[in-house]
This record gives sequence, C-alpha cells and structure tokens, in this order.
Amino acid sequence: MVITTALVPGAPAPKLIEASAVEAMRSGSVIVDLAASNGGNCALTKLDEEIVAHGVRIFGHSNLPSEVAVHASQMYSRNVETFLAHLVPEDALKLDLEDELTSGPLLTHAGEVVNERVRDLLAKPRGRGGR
Repeated sequence: MVITTALVPGAPAPKLIEASAVEAMRSGSVIVDLAASNGGNCALTKLDEEIVAHGVRIFGHSNLPSEVAVHASQMYSRNVETFLAHLVPEDALKLDLEDELTSGPLLTHAGEVVNERVRDLLAKPRGRGGR
C-alpha cells in the first residue's frame, strides 16, 4: 500500500508515481492518493474515482479525510505532536535551520520572511484593493 500526500501550495501536485511504476507493482497493491484534488501524486489517479490499473487499485477521492473525520483528526494531531517534539527535543525550542523538517515550513525568522515562496508571493503586485 502506498499513501501519497505531497502537495505544493498554489501548484499542481507533484507526480511521484509514474504509470510505469504502477505497471511494475504487484497485482493487488493499493495507492491512496490524498493529493487527487490537485491533480494527484500518481499519474493514473482519476479525481473522485476508484480505478484498477495493471491490477493496482488507485483511490483518488478529493476529500477522503471528510469520509474518515475521526481518524483524520487523530492523524493530524499525531503529526502535530511529532513535529512539535522534533522542534522541542529536550524541553527547549531548537530551530536547526539546516534541517529540512524545520526550515521547510518556516515562514519567518528573526523578523524576516525566510520562506522563498512566501517572499515571492508577497512581492507580487495584487489586483485592486492592494495586498
């Protein structure tokens, strides 16, 4: 079983599983593509459909978490807890800016916007009404 979740804000989901990789998988394998609403991480994902390709079942629900809300909430809270434990390993905040898990989601640090994508978005002129 493969569960994909890769999303890039404001962009199509990156293709992580090509059609050739699905074809090479064992019959009976399962792909749950949680990025289906943004195009999917699997090249064969069909939005809001369950398909079988080369013997592999591919789930492309656009909002699977809403169908399993309790479990999604538990998973989210576990992820937040694990992330916070990573940032505070010994009762003190540790921001290792060389660590991808720390620097990736970091938007600002020391009074500066450090996330390149956010910095670029802030620099773009907006339509009527300003920023």
